[in-house]
Amino acid sequence: MSAVPLPPSSKGCVPFGEHATWYRVTGEPCSGRPAVVVVHGGPGSTHDYLLNIAALSEEGWPVVHYDQIGNGGSTHLPERGEDFWTPELFLDELDNLLHRLDVADDYVLLGQSWGGMLAARHAAGRPPGLRGLIIANSPASYPLWLSEMKVLRDRLPKGVDETLRRHEAAGTTGSDEYFAAMRVFYERHVCRLNPWPRDYLASFYEVYNDPTVYYAMNGPSEFHVIGTLRDWSVVDCVADIAVPTLLISGRHDEATPATVQPFQDLIPDVRWEIFEESSHMPHLEEPERFRQVVGDYLTNLIR
Repeated sequence: MSAVPLPPSSKGCVPFGEHATWYRVTGEPCSGRPAVVVVHGGPGSTHDYLLNIAALSEEGWPVVHYDQIGNGGSTHLPERGEDFWTPELFLDELDNLLHRLDVADDYVLLGQSWGGMLAARHAAGRPPGLRGLIIANSPASYPLWLSEMKVLRDRLPKGVDETLRRHEAAGTTGSDEYFAAMRVFYERHVCRLNPWPRDYLASFYEVYNDPTVYYAMNGPSEFHVIGTLRDWSVVDCVADIAVPTLLISGRHDEATPATVQPFQDLIPDVRWEIFEESSHMPHLEEPERFRQVVGDYLTNLIR
């Protein structure tokens, strides 16, 4: 899915309580096709690494990106503590955005990583305007995620996990040595492209520049989850999802098959596509196939 040139888009902010949510709409809303609302990962990342999904607008699908509160173009709140950053906050923000942009009556959610869990929780409430759900590279629960992180870490080259654990125990996860060892994991299970694409790096550095949300809810890295989400799960509600659902994961994904399986087992109308040459970013690692799979799914929704 080519990142450039992108179709014309509009950008702005919508109020969210005392704060603001930044958004970008590519294509024409109310075009007769549901808007594809893209929910990014993190939590505490930005829309940038998912920007090439805007190319779906070339096929007539209006695409909405947004930055969740706390990062990117949305309101930053570095002074807020862990009690502020809850899944309910982000669910309320998503609901507010859908209504403010006037797409709540006709939309599809595409949630990636943490965004897929958030989208699943939203969909389980059976909002009347939701037409479909795409859960990309998402675990169904953080306890499952953590158990699988141990499996993946044990397979890292000799000495890498020992370095990671030494810094995690000492609380020195901000060190250059920890970052270098962390990157070994990321290059295997987060993004296997070399060099990392510009859009991915843009989100990566946004988190680095303001890690408030990521540190509070997740922790210092993808595989060392010590934040408030460490026990969070959507397994208890996904059986209530009532729309056709597409699952996407990569063969080398940090969201391993064991973490995705509950979605497959519990969602009534679901299909699972595994991208053989991808890890956590198949939209970047296998863009042509990603566009084909998602495009076919969307087309089938309106037949």
